[in-house]
Amino acid sequence: MAKITEERVLEALRRVRDPERGKDLVSLGMIGGLAIKDGNVGFSVEVDAARGAGAEPLRKAAEQAVFALDGVTSVTAVLTAHRKAGPAPGGVGPNGGGPDRDGPDRDGPGGSGPGANAPAAGQGPAPRGPGADRIGSIVAIASGKGGVGKSTTAANLALALMAEGARTGLLDADIYGPSMPRMMGVRGKPTTADGKVLDPMMGHGVKLMSMGFLVDEETPMIWRGPMVMSALQQLLHDVAWGPLDVLVVDMPPGTGDAQLTLAQTARLSGAIIVSTPQDIALLDARKGLNMFRKVDVPVLGIVENMSYFQCPHCGERSEVFSHGGARREAERLGVPFLGEIPLDIAIRETSDGGRPIVAAEPDGAHAAAYREIAAQVLDRLDAGAAAAKPAPKIVIR
Repeated sequence: MAKITEERVLEALRRVRDPERGKDLVSLGMIGGLAIKDGNVGFSVEVDAARGAGAEPLRKAAEQAVFALDGVTSVTAVLTAHRKAGPAPGGVGPNGGGPDRDGPDRDGPGGSGPGANAPAAGQGPAPRGPGADRIGSIVAIASGKGGVGKSTTAANLALALMAEGARTGLLDADIYGPSMPRMMGVRGKPTTADGKVLDPMMGHGVKLMSMGFLVDEETPMIWRGPMVMSALQQLLHDVAWGPLDVLVVDMPPGTGDAQLTLAQTARLSGAIIVSTPQDIALLDARKGLNMFRKVDVPVLGIVENMSYFQCPHCGERSEVFSHGGARREAERLGVPFLGEIPLDIAIRETSDGGRPIVAAEPDGAHAAAYREIAAQVLDRLDAGAAAAKPAPKIVIR
């Protein structure tokens, strides 16, 4: 089998012409972020923001050209919005091309990037792709800041939803710091039958996808905002997710471009805010909650993580990060309080070991707490779906 090299990939891409500009993608400087590992190839195709989704056939052509190379097992090509298509500073490479995060081509309201005119969640077009249109509900697990146990909560909640009988998937949307491959104990690379759609990995019965499966664990993702947003959309839409009852999305921390892109394009059924009890974490959690409200995504509730610590030796309870702050904040903001998860070494050890507590100790007290939260989430999703159904028509003849 021939070795896949950068030159071979670029040579294949030189055979793909941009019909609007009459030259090949490489000479036009439209290829960026080229990465090759073990037969897996990834790169971005930089286009003028005005072209938007109209450049999708060009992306597919580039993907197919590279996939035809001997030795290539998978290809991930993403569209990125460029201020003006043309030779990118630095040429091909992880830092070549793409607008700054807060430049005029940024996504979202006020920008001119690919998501600038995207509708609010729940109001946009149906998700494209063979998997996204077979997902019953998409639930975002979010926090205003890092370090509050959002990913641990997402992994255990996904397993708890499955334990409650829901067909469940888990999307690791933290492009810069993907943790789900390690947390769910899954290694390897996703496969593809046609070179276009990835098959999700499986972890403890849950369908799983993460950028961590596509790049080495220690490789930094030196990507600008538009590349991240395009990658997120492809991880959602170009993966064979369905059929699923619930897709849990482990959101990146904060309230930036990535969060806005997912909120605007994923048609989220709801969001869950994870916070620790102390005031500084609640301040950031409040920002995350308000972001979802502004884009019309229902907030299903707040979870208080690391709520208290109970000594396994003497049984004494200590409220390390205070206690009850998330409950009070939920009452103040008028959103449901879903429950408390303690600070416990067993939760940390099982997550680090690739077998989250709900899978490792399904009959334990911690698993029961996550399952109680999962049951509330399913009830609220069912209630939301029922409310969205049109009223029956009464016909008088």
